[in-house]
Amino acid sequence: MNDIDRSQLLDLARKSIEYYLDYNKKIILKNPDNPAFKEDRAVFVTLHKDGNLRGCIGHMHAQMSLDKAVIEMATASAFEDPRFPPVQKEELAKIEIEISVLSPMERITDYKKIRMGIDGVWIKKGFRSGVYLPQVAIETGWDRETFLRSLCSSKAGLSADAYKDPDTEIYIYQVEKFSE
Repeated sequence: MNDIDRSQLLDLARKSIEYYLDYNKKIILKNPDNPAFKEDRAVFVTLHKDGNLRGCIGHMHAQMSLDKAVIEMATASAFEDPRFPPVQKEELAKIEIEISVLSPMERITDYKKIRMGIDGVWIKKGFRSGVYLPQVAIETGWDRETFLRSLCSSKAGLSADAYKDPDTEIYIYQVEKFSE
């Protein structure tokens, strides 16, 4: 993706939130001119306000075209993240939008192969799972074990050392991240 693509996607995310605030429904796009936006991609949209997390929702696997995924995840991050109240019109100007486009998942069997700050991690055991984007390692300064212990216990609801269990599935992926 080039800078123009990134700028268009960030603009689309912001317009999606604005449209939902104005009309209480999601914006519908005609066919995009950009062929890259037609590719099915997994996307997370993260909102920050005054430097603090304000919402973050995404899909781990590609389920729709990139443009539709940005619309869906931007509105979900603004209005459906259960950790936060819905975004209000008066705060939108203070919100910074970040988009993370994910590569396909790769299952690994050795957690020591996780590259901190480069690989995002999705951990899964039974019906429980949790995910951290690669930037979590950078933002927190955690080492690999602290990162995995938090992912298991805080995000997936598993025991802190579940990442060492051979029945636990570990997937890595990379992210192309850009923000306003």
